[in-house]
Amino acid sequence: MPATVSAILPEVSTRERYRGLLWLVAASFFMQALDSTVVNTAVPAMAEALHVTPLGMRTALTSYVLTLAILIPASPWLCDRLGTRRVFGVAIIVFGAGSLLCGIAQTLPELVAARVLQGIGGASLMPVGRYVLVRSIAKREFVRAMSTVATFGLLGSVLGPLLGGALVEFTSWRLIFLINVPVAIAGVWMNRRDMPDYRLEHANRFDLFGFLLFAAASALLLTASELAGSKPVPWAHIGLCSAVALLLGATYVWHSRRTAHPVADLSLLRVRSVWVALAGGLFTRLGISGMFLLLVLFLQVGCGWSPMMAGLMMVPQALGSISAKWAINRALIHFGYRRLLLGNTLMVAVLLAAFALLGPTSPVWLIALLTFLYGSFSGLQYTAMNTLIYNDLDIKHASMASSMASTAQYLAMSFGIALSTLLMEALLQGHAHEDYVIAFRWTVLLLAAITAIASRVFSRLRHDRPVRATATT
Repeated sequence: MPATVSAILPEVSTRERYRGLLWLVAASFFMQALDSTVVNTAVPAMAEALHVTPLGMRTALTSYVLTLAILIPASPWLCDRLGTRRVFGVAIIVFGAGSLLCGIAQTLPELVAARVLQGIGGASLMPVGRYVLVRSIAKREFVRAMSTVATFGLLGSVLGPLLGGALVEFTSWRLIFLINVPVAIAGVWMNRRDMPDYRLEHANRFDLFGFLLFAAASALLLTASELAGSKPVPWAHIGLCSAVALLLGATYVWHSRRTAHPVADLSLLRVRSVWVALAGGLFTRLGISGMFLLLVLFLQVGCGWSPMMAGLMMVPQALGSISAKWAINRALIHFGYRRLLLGNTLMVAVLLAAFALLGPTSPVWLIALLTFLYGSFSGLQYTAMNTLIYNDLDIKHASMASSMASTAQYLAMSFGIALSTLLMEALLQGHAHEDYVIAFRWTVLLLAAITAIASRVFSRLRHDRPVRATATT
């Protein structure tokens, strides 16, 4: 009888069984995407409140992204050792605490410290969320589940700039961070109820020495870039930080070849698609990561726009990026990785240079159109680069490749933001600090040239072969 009943009852899908988990992971994606985009619009108001220049706020942005880059490789080991429920719950608490401290910060150093705390929590949110979904959702339902979760992340990137502008204009920039606190409280409750607890009985030994080498080298390189913005420029300190960073990096290369489970397996760089994806992604993100911070400063400081209107101009970029998700599979099937990335990289560089044509009298529709096109092509670029790294890899290396790709992505973003603001500061020398228009134009032209260099890297790919349709990420 029980067998008959079970045969009659329909099987519950894993998406239905783990509906609460999907909402939890989607909320974490939304919160992180919102927080990554909402701050840019508020930079001028935050700079005024903290008594620094808008370009001097770069440390508050780069510190968060760099913390993500450094700590993401530790997430898989923490899950294996401590369990996904505990790691995800602690990550939410730390992210919420960091958000609270950001909201009450009174000085730039206080804000930077709070952003680092946010990054410590945020580093585990997305990797653990993806990992748990892979373990919980059936393969036939996984693409649909990830699409649902990714949509919330994209929604956060659409609403972020607009919400940031509205909060700054009508309330206070501090609410940008404080709105995360009730979301984090709800997330902790949902985590205890809906998060499965996956762990290994015997986790591999964590590569602590390699992790510290990588973290120290990355921090010293960013410190060198921060010192470059000082007046007068302390060249001796910059040279010392850079030299020590290179020495630590070389030491890590030596160390990684002699450990069984390195924090980043550099042997994967022997695969052509892996090193091209990482190197091409580095040059591309150096050129474009700071673009929308510069555009917000250009519109608000250079053109006198309100925070709300400047935030509204960021929405077309997010919509363009979303539209690219629908085209990437078809584009890869038709062109292949080599031709697509060669042509698309140059197109992104051309559109980036086109921003130099803008000025205080440029019509709103033209800025919105250019921003949408730029968002569309940069969205294609990001998705193609993010999937290229897996193209020729065995499935057993997918987890390590994912960790390396995420680390390289955030590391390049932090240096891209630092580079773009340093170029702006250098070009403002000898001019009124409010004269952002000329400096903005020359900066985007230089960034376009850096982006175009990435096309040379992608030319190292093998000639195109048909590419199977894959789920976009």
